[in-house]
Amino acid sequence: MVYVLNINGQPLMPTNRYGKVRHLLKDGNAVVVNRCPFTIKLLYSSTNYTQPVNLGIDAGSKHIGVSATTESKEIYATDVELRNDIVNLLSSRRELRRSRRNRKTRYRKARFNNRKRADGWLAPSVRQKIQTHLTVVDKVCKILPVTNIIVETASFDIQKIKNPMIRGIDYQQGEQLNFWNVREYVLFRDGHTCQCCKGKSKDKILNVHHIESRKTGGNAPNNLITLCESCHTGHHAGTVKLPGTIKRGVRFRDVAFMGIMRWAFYNELKNKYPNVSNTYGYITKNTRIENNLPKDHYVDARCISGNPLAEPLGYVYYQKKVRCHNRQIHKANTLKGGIRKRNQAEYLVKGFRLFDRVRYRGKQYFIFGRRNNGFFDIRTLDGTKVNKGSLSCKKIRFLDRPHSYLVEQRKVMV
Repeated sequence: MVYVLNINGQPLMPTNRYGKVRHLLKDGNAVVVNRCPFTIKLLYSSTNYTQPVNLGIDAGSKHIGVSATTESKEIYATDVELRNDIVNLLSSRRELRRSRRNRKTRYRKARFNNRKRADGWLAPSVRQKIQTHLTVVDKVCKILPVTNIIVETASFDIQKIKNPMIRGIDYQQGEQLNFWNVREYVLFRDGHTCQCCKGKSKDKILNVHHIESRKTGGNAPNNLITLCESCHTGHHAGTVKLPGTIKRGVRFRDVAFMGIMRWAFYNELKNKYPNVSNTYGYITKNTRIENNLPKDHYVDARCISGNPLAEPLGYVYYQKKVRCHNRQIHKANTLKGGIRKRNQAEYLVKGFRLFDRVRYRGKQYFIFGRRNNGFFDIRTLDGTKVNKGSLSCKKIRFLDRPHSYLVEQRKVMV
């Protein structure tokens, strides 16, 4: 599909008449606006006739499925991979700031405790994902005359996932009822016994250990375990190895995100666009099974759009959201002599930037790593490397500058 904008930048119906598009570009009657998806803008007045287009959005915590369909055919399909590194980056920033304050300001006067969060405040990790959902919808509406937008809003019962037999008043009596804090609950849950040596060390001092680092795993009870002080100290020293059965419990981060974002995203979308409606996951699943369709994000989006039997494109645009800049200017560790090494590479290396789209042997790749000697690491969006080592920049051809959304076209089974 070639996506078409009129002379005023308003979207028209896309076309697959490549010969006509080629003549328009050659004669100067159109210009290329975007490479992937390939979009042109007409430089002459034309009719603005369009057909009804339904846009289905399969919202998610890690992936977004998008499909735009008419009654007979699918005209756009994409799978967007979201960023999941926001919590880790914020934790790193907090560590760096606290260490700097400890070095530079040994004592700081107490602040007034009158700061409050604004109404409707959301955690940065949640806000970033909601904004990505809105941006994806905006990008589609800029190249297609979307008539209706249908969003799948999913709701999850975390208590029901933990305990399928829960009902009634049990929802008000959680697993930490009558415990002062999480530590006391974890010690009681583990029977005040070291889960590594089972009391063989005869050490009566008990500690609560994080299975995953507190930076990424948090202080949830399923990330904590009871260890005696001997095993705890030995584990961090590398002399004691925990049993393989000790693993983190089920994460509910994605489930909690969907519960928070579903109405926030839906309400913001209704404020921006007129014809927005929602559907539910069980309806999507029933539609997919009835029409014998495979399980995938963009396929679910096609079912959500209301035209599950529309002729599929045969390919999908895979998009990956990446960070625009590395804001950590210097590395955290200091070299000898108090020298702080820069953590950022040069803006241009041999004329190339990070995440540039390049061509190598007739295929398109992205630059994921650069060296000053001109040897680069180029990959596809799924992480597949071109070769084991680096590749000389003389063998690749520049195509397009990077954006916050890297896009590549993938063939799919129809």
